[in-house]
Amino acid sequence: MSYLKSKWIEIAPKLMDKFNYKNIMEVPKIEKIVINRGIGDATSDPKAVEKTGEELKLITGQKPLFIKAKKSIASFKVRKGMVIGAKVTLRGKRMDEFFEKLINVALPRIRDFKGLSRKSFDGRGNYTFGIEEQLIFPEIEYDKVDKIRGFDVSIITTAKTDEEAESLLELLGFPFEKKVVKKGSLS
Repeated sequence: MSYLKSKWIEIAPKLMDKFNYKNIMEVPKIEKIVINRGIGDATSDPKAVEKTGEELKLITGQKPLFIKAKKSIASFKVRKGMVIGAKVTLRGKRMDEFFEKLINVALPRIRDFKGLSRKSFDGRGNYTFGIEEQLIFPEIEYDKVDKIRGFDVSIITTAKTDEEAESLLELLGFPFEKKVVKKGSLS
């Protein structure tokens, strides 16, 4: 059984009690994980697109979809049809493997890591955060990296509210910042 599925079976009763769900099908799940990277230097460095594709394929185990410009923008030296980004949508087994690798291997490798912000929910139960460098993933060899590039990770859930999604991710072992307890003022 996959990591996410076994953890979800373990935490589903806790979520049912906390949010008073009447049916197990109401309990939120992770639907998909989307990884996005803008390739801003693609206009000056044609190999940036190729390197981005290789890195995302190594990290996710899936070939990325390259996003092309819809119209030309002269001030950015972008022409219509030019590749300006890449994205990977993970579902099923690959999503499960990426999530496990992200929380157990990659995020702990970030220097001075204190947890991810709890403010990055979108209001509909989805969570997005940025990773500043691809070197936190063990598949990326330090000597073969020409430039440090970051990317965004969006975790799409079936939760209807941010509170439900936060509880789901926290129970799945997601490393959020510790909640700060505010004490009364001394004036």
